[in-house]
Amino acid sequence: MRKRIGLALAAVVGLAGLTLIGAPEPEFTIHDRAYYADPNLINFVRPGLDFKILSASIGNDGTIKARVRIQDRAANGGPLDRSGIQTPGAVTASWVAAYIPKGQTQYVAYTTRNPRSPITGQTAIQATGENTGAYTKVADGEYEYTFTTKAPANFDKTATHSIGIYGRRDLSEFDLGTNYDDDVFNFVPDGSAVTVTRDVIRTESCNGCHYQLAFHGGTRRSMEMCVLCHTPQSTDPDTGNTVDMPVMTHRIHMGADLPSVQAGTPYRIIGNNQSVADYSKVHFPANSIANERRGFNCEICHEGNTGAAQANIWLTKPSRAACGSCHDNVNFATGEGHVDLPQVSDSQCSTCHTPQGELDFDASIKGAHMAAEFSNMRRGVVVEILKVDDGVAGKAPTVTFTLKDAKGNAIPLAEMNRVAITMTGPTWDYGATNFGVSTPGYVTDGTLSTFNCGADGTCTHTMSKAIPADATGTYAVGIEARIIEHFLEGTKKETEGEYGAVNKVAYFSVDGTPVAQRRTVVSTAKCNQCHGFLSLHGTNRNQVEYCVFCHNPKETDIGRRPADKRPAESVDFRTMIHMIHTGHDLEREYTVYGFGGTPHNYNEVGYPVFTPSGGVGDRRVCSMCHVNGSENLPLDKSLLTVNNPRGLIHPTPPQTAACTSCHTSVDAAAHAAVNTDDALGESCSACHGSSRDFSVARTHAR
Repeated sequence: MRKRIGLALAAVVGLAGLTLIGAPEPEFTIHDRAYYADPNLINFVRPGLDFKILSASIGNDGTIKARVRIQDRAANGGPLDRSGIQTPGAVTASWVAAYIPKGQTQYVAYTTRNPRSPITGQTAIQATGENTGAYTKVADGEYEYTFTTKAPANFDKTATHSIGIYGRRDLSEFDLGTNYDDDVFNFVPDGSAVTVTRDVIRTESCNGCHYQLAFHGGTRRSMEMCVLCHTPQSTDPDTGNTVDMPVMTHRIHMGADLPSVQAGTPYRIIGNNQSVADYSKVHFPANSIANERRGFNCEICHEGNTGAAQANIWLTKPSRAACGSCHDNVNFATGEGHVDLPQVSDSQCSTCHTPQGELDFDASIKGAHMAAEFSNMRRGVVVEILKVDDGVAGKAPTVTFTLKDAKGNAIPLAEMNRVAITMTGPTWDYGATNFGVSTPGYVTDGTLSTFNCGADGTCTHTMSKAIPADATGTYAVGIEARIIEHFLEGTKKETEGEYGAVNKVAYFSVDGTPVAQRRTVVSTAKCNQCHGFLSLHGTNRNQVEYCVFCHNPKETDIGRRPADKRPAESVDFRTMIHMIHTGHDLEREYTVYGFGGTPHNYNEVGYPVFTPSGGVGDRRVCSMCHVNGSENLPLDKSLLTVNNPRGLIHPTPPQTAACTSCHTSVDAAAHAAVNTDDALGESCSACHGSSRDFSVARTHAR
């Protein structure tokens, strides 16, 4: 390998007109494999791919041309030779040409194909890319592409036209994988300014969950590119399903909750080479169910602050196609499922379905999608921990807190459904302290009669258990509070809503040493990037800082798991969260039994982060959840071993627990076991430490 690179360097450096040595350093992060490569190799290869369409035109005869710059990912990108002769790595690309007809909002593509289904024998029109046109080199890294496809003789020169390019650069021979990119250029053929665009959802909104969109082998990476082909004209001939972007995307994210799927009809798209994509088991992580009142958080995708020109079109211009894609049991032609009212066009949709009505749960768009737990009519519950008295070894602490509504008014304790305080410690790792109760490492008091509240909403509670007499370090108390409200009482829309306050946590020293909060590994904000507002266990628990009180290394589901389903499963936070998000890639069954003995199986979970080549389930980008590099080794040697009766290693050392909850194979467990000594502990950081060749960041780099 090194010899081949050396010969290539010598050859390329001798080429006139190209300057590779001393080129700007590419902008790579710790998530990129190139970040760890030899600097000389990087300086030679200049990894990365960046397309930039500079101009486009359509001649009177319909000839479509576009000029593109192809460069690397350096700060001031250097030019690339698309053939891979003068610069390493051949670049292959395909092109799309499309336009937005006057009076319409979606594209119609000029570049199309007519695939025939081997299942149905039917053909369909599909927008697509072409790569059979002619390239003319204009300058280093700049090319003019002439399409094989021509615009029709009567094409509208005053309409917005868009040219898209997508492609890849193969650097696998340098162990740098394949680089992908796309770009879109908007223009009006008569030279006038572009005033009409298709700009509803920005790519960064998608990437909040998906990290980097990467479809069809990884080359389509932006919404701007996707909407050129996923148009109303495009259909899957095998299933008859449209692949129009608003319809397909809504149905994919609705997945298992589609009325048609719940009625027994799977939702599938059959793609290239007859590959079947079944979305019938997809669960959108931001959707909410509480007391049978289902809510859908449209604004996870339809963000209003991205600057998209039509960011609010979902509110202002509802359509049968968009709405019917989720509500696919509605027959607009007959009126079935639509208050028996046929709807023959979209022109009157917004008459009833306004952006937001006067009351929640009405026919307005926001009202109809509102979950009771997030209703604007809530009084709100706000708790604050004011102080902790007697928070010392050997005593039972008294916690003073406030219980108020969103306007600052006191809420009588009798009106609450639940108020509970949990105590745990020490903060170096939860789970080891014995409070004299069955739950390992913590005690929870949740009997309302033990709380004393004044008229001003100030409450006190003395914990039922004392801090152990030999306790040291920092302990913590956390509070949860839930209320059940009835909205629109006395009407046919009367709805019950159950919701909780934002959990609060307070830390205190039990021995006079400085207060030391528990380490921060992941953040609630990152959870909510996909989940909207993560609220679990009857809407009681919503802050990671509080979740880890109970989901500690010693806790399992033994208290709720049926006797014939034992041994117990670990619910240690690192183990449980990694395994839940590994989901369908787990190499063993993973079911946790919750309240009421309800089984929760996570083997069908699909983690939404895309692989560079276009799959889902890529857990290598640890920073999607982790903060401050907390995924890196070594971990603190004082951390507890994990009680993991159903695991391959039981008990599981702390670093092994983190890694083998994603890497669940027997081989991975054997590797960890061989490198752990009963007396000396884990040796993971010898190879996987932050500065090592097989560090967590480097091993997970893409």
